[in-house]
Amino acid sequence: MIIAPSILSADFGHLAQEVNAVCEAGADWIHVDVMDGRFVPNITIGPLVVEAVSRTTDCFIDTHLMIVEPEKFVDAFTDAGSDLITVHAEACVHLHRNIGQIKDAGPKAGVSLNPATPVASIVEVLDMVDLVLIMSVNPGFGGQAFIPSVVGKIRELDRLREENGLDFDIQVDGGINADTAKMVVDAGADALVAGSYVFRGNYAEQIAKLKEAFGPSR
Repeated sequence: MIIAPSILSADFGHLAQEVNAVCEAGADWIHVDVMDGRFVPNITIGPLVVEAVSRTTDCFIDTHLMIVEPEKFVDAFTDAGSDLITVHAEACVHLHRNIGQIKDAGPKAGVSLNPATPVASIVEVLDMVDLVLIMSVNPGFGGQAFIPSVVGKIRELDRLREENGLDFDIQVDGGINADTAKMVVDAGADALVAGSYVFRGNYAEQIAKLKEAFGPSR
């Protein structure tokens, strides 16, 4: 049961206070969306901001690289304090090598899929990763609407995990709120990324609503 607020929706003029506030309100991880203006149509932040967040909090730092050639930046984001680095299958020519590079550097390793990318494209690395991130919006901007068709992909991934005795978390990012959280958790998700839903409300109340999606059995 992991709630990971995305600082993409935080007030960057008061980033340290925002990060500390959501962690004190019950967040488990801090999700950092790194965009390069090439893989996605937006530019956000780099290792310097991750380093600043790392100095600010003891929360687990979940770094999501939405960039081309992520292998060139693994060491920089590791040195900045990332506890988990997730790369996109669509951005990696040599995905197996890239996952191994992250793990050798020290952080946990994740792989992400865009809404139109099938789970079959990552089957060969499922035994290597610590996390699979299913994008429930097309990456690039915060505040987008949830794409319902990804629920089937979450179920498929959960089935593969169970059938093969694999040990990775399923994370979902995009359009997550109290209603969509319940949908993806019921399908098998373990970790929820939420940006605008958390940062545009009362942090503790919004995080508590997301955690309710997991129910007493999770």
